[in-house]
Amino acid sequence: MDAEQHAWVSRLRGRFIAFEGADGCGKSTQLKRLEALCERAGVAVTLVREPGGTPIGERIRDILLAKTSEGMTLRCEMLLYMASRSQLVEAVIRPALARGDLVIADRFLASTYAYQGAGGGLPEAEIDAAASIAVGVTRPEVNLIYDIDPQTAARRAGILTTVGKGGRKGEAGVSLFADRMESKGDAFHRKVREGYLALAKRDPARHLVIDASGDPEAVWMLTLAGLKEWLKA
Repeated sequence: MDAEQHAWVSRLRGRFIAFEGADGCGKSTQLKRLEALCERAGVAVTLVREPGGTPIGERIRDILLAKTSEGMTLRCEMLLYMASRSQLVEAVIRPALARGDLVIADRFLASTYAYQGAGGGLPEAEIDAAASIAVGVTRPEVNLIYDIDPQTAARRAGILTTVGKGGRKGEAGVSLFADRMESKGDAFHRKVREGYLALAKRDPARHLVIDASGDPEAVWMLTLAGLKEWLKA
């Protein structure tokens, strides 16, 4: 690591960053690369995931993603995500920020606006109200949105298979191992993508859109460039 890179990576201390996008977009790979880079620079990192990240949050995650939870209402779904997030903020994120750690979240509020808002149709005003109670002012300084076509993301994640419902090869079908959210269908996930892009258009200072269609190394270069540019602002 050269001196220039060490200097800008060191500026990530005490910051809060969220990685966002569809399952299969590659955000988890990039998140881990950033974590490793920061640790090489001596920057302490607290890595969290949503939903989950705490013992209580992980129990909520099980409920949210289980296929046995079909029939859950949209508002119940949103409030469960917020409940997990509230526990995570108070038990993990705020103490980590107080220590001067870089907090990297695998999803945060932007996911709710994209999935339950744009995808599900829940009014943003209701999400705003719940978020105010759940997390207050503790929000990511920047959201890295890894943008990719939903079908490509689903294939990367193993959500889409080449065997359809009738068992015929060559037909697109949803994997039996897909969770409740992953199984919501192409139309839903296209709305989610539109929701993410709308967030970035409305508030570009807090949302960086990264083209995730390339190979991991190309996406990593875009991630580094985006973070460096954001830190200059």
